[in-house]
Amino acid sequence: MRVLLIGANGYLGRFVADRLLADPAVQLTALGRGDDADVRFDLASGSPGALTRFLDAVHPGVVINCAGATRGGARELTQHNTVAVATVCEALRRSGCGARLVQIGCGAEYGPSQPGSSTAEDAVPRPGGPYGVSKLAATELVLGSGLDAVVLRVFSPAGPGTPAGSPLGRLAEALRRAMQSGDGELKLGGLGVQRDFIDVRDVARAVHAASLSAAQGVINIGSGRAVRLRDASAVLARVAGYGGTLHELDGPPGPMRSAIGHPRTEADHGAPVAYPYPDGCGSWQQADVRTARDRLGWRPRINLEESLADIWMEAACRI
Repeated sequence: MRVLLIGANGYLGRFVADRLLADPAVQLTALGRGDDADVRFDLASGSPGALTRFLDAVHPGVVINCAGATRGGARELTQHNTVAVATVCEALRRSGCGARLVQIGCGAEYGPSQPGSSTAEDAVPRPGGPYGVSKLAATELVLGSGLDAVVLRVFSPAGPGTPAGSPLGRLAEALRRAMQSGDGELKLGGLGVQRDFIDVRDVARAVHAASLSAAQGVINIGSGRAVRLRDASAVLARVAGYGGTLHELDGPPGPMRSAIGHPRTEADHGAPVAYPYPDGCGSWQQADVRTARDRLGWRPRINLEESLADIWMEAACRI
């Protein structure tokens, strides 16, 4: 099977590439903006015609799109998450390769959900921020393209390679600094939010399964269990061997900054606690993952403690 992977050098893309390379039946070509890509191409600025010519030359059976942006203003997010996907869809329509498209979506497309509920694929999406809006627009482009396509809505990925700017990445870095400085108390804010964490290696398994399947439409990829960030913090502290106290700051979310891992200073005690997950999904998110089980034969295998241990391992290497 000839597979074209777009965004192979990104957080998810690296693990998807590793998973595909481990399959002897897969012939992988990586397309991206980095020097390590087999073919350099910027989806956000490249033309559908140029991508069509490449597709006709390589003739992949599957195109997997892991590219995109998680940060930036509305214009940047639209360019990298929506316009880029429009380019992929148009190029595939023009090409004679007939490739199947596996698009990586995100749980932020759904927006806020009722605490205690599990969000299924038939939920009406109401994204609460520009990132979710840009990803939802991409999903709608894929679903309306007429292509053989599936969108995997990935909830909150975790595990090795977790970006330092993510909530779990910031938490690990805060623990590292506290242990390095011998601080016996670590101030943390916004720990009441609950998210459905899924290990990035399980995500890669789901992408692999989707590329081999005939499933179309939207499929949720998550653990099926919401975990409070407070509990994840406690597990991470235990895994790290941190013997100090986690001091949770109270207060409403603030828009300016995240209080996770702020240095313990008296001046900070009255500072507002910023929301640690600026994804527009409110205080709760949990995926209904029955469709992934039924249509992909996929279940998550890696528990959150293992994911957190791997996050800490990388942070500890910086001590």
